[in-house]
Amino acid sequence: MTTPVGLNAASTAAAIRAGITRIKESTVYDQRGDSIRLGLVGEEYIPPLEASLEDLQELTAWHRRMLRLATLALREVSEGWKRMPPPPLLLALPEPHPDGREPSQESLLKHLVVQTGVELDLRRSKLIREGRAGVLLALQHALDMLNTNRLATVCVGGVDTYFDLDLLDALDSQGRLLHTRGPSDGFIPGEGAAFLLLGSPGAGRYLKLNPIARITGVGIGTEKGHFSSEEPHRGDGLADAFRDLFASLPVNTHKVRCVYAGLNGENFWAKEWGVAYLRNSRHFEPDHLMAHPIEYIGDPGAALGAILMSLAAIGIQRQYRPSPCLVWCSSDKEARAATMVQTA
Repeated sequence: MTTPVGLNAASTAAAIRAGITRIKESTVYDQRGDSIRLGLVGEEYIPPLEASLEDLQELTAWHRRMLRLATLALREVSEGWKRMPPPPLLLALPEPHPDGREPSQESLLKHLVVQTGVELDLRRSKLIREGRAGVLLALQHALDMLNTNRLATVCVGGVDTYFDLDLLDALDSQGRLLHTRGPSDGFIPGEGAAFLLLGSPGAGRYLKLNPIARITGVGIGTEKGHFSSEEPHRGDGLADAFRDLFASLPVNTHKVRCVYAGLNGENFWAKEWGVAYLRNSRHFEPDHLMAHPIEYIGDPGAALGAILMSLAAIGIQRQYRPSPCLVWCSSDKEARAATMVQTA
């Protein structure tokens, strides 16, 4: 992981557990002239862009920062496959930028290899431009690949940043940013990158790697009343994702003891969570724990799913989070998804 509170998975998990935050006033101002609070990784900690990528016209400043943010996190997870052929990468990215400029899938993945120096199976790799729920959608695809393609491992991850003037201006115009003065319904933009190495059952022993947690199912839903829709927002999409997840689990699965939630401070997502929980409450322990790390790092967008799954896995491994943990994420558009992380 690379987040505002840590440059690797262990330091991020420790900082968030300790309640450390790096959210602060920025040098970017909203339409009222107030400084926008952001959760950013310190510029001095992000590796520079590789020289061979500097002159590429197709790479906007937004994409350049994402490549830089992904560097340390992808290098960290790649330590797991040094003794084997490189795996494919299923990478979640933000939903389309307001200016519409997007590098092609093939070129962006190649740029990532150049930037990080990490080898990947590019033929099987894929980008998922679905925002917050993207990593969990990638997870569904990764499980299918592990089950059907005779692959030992697949890497899934996400990278995103809201540190872009056009994007922040669009969010401010929509009234979605959390202001120090005014209503409390809004979110603090952030950024980050996180990756997970997934293996089929038994792959850890074969590769001499010790799994820290186990993923036992994924549920997908579609919200018709999303931010860009004129349909009423009923919260059906997340409720369906929960139902789909619970239907996929073994019958002896323990009830949910901990939730890593995609709540970011906007009431929109709190309503969804309430609907999804009430419709599926029989699957939850009455005293389940709630964790929403966005309050410490800001909203990391498409990196959220990988960050939440990683934090849940580390918490279970180190025994400060009970198993199983439910992780859920909702995108600005229709995608909704949830997964279950359990003791390895």
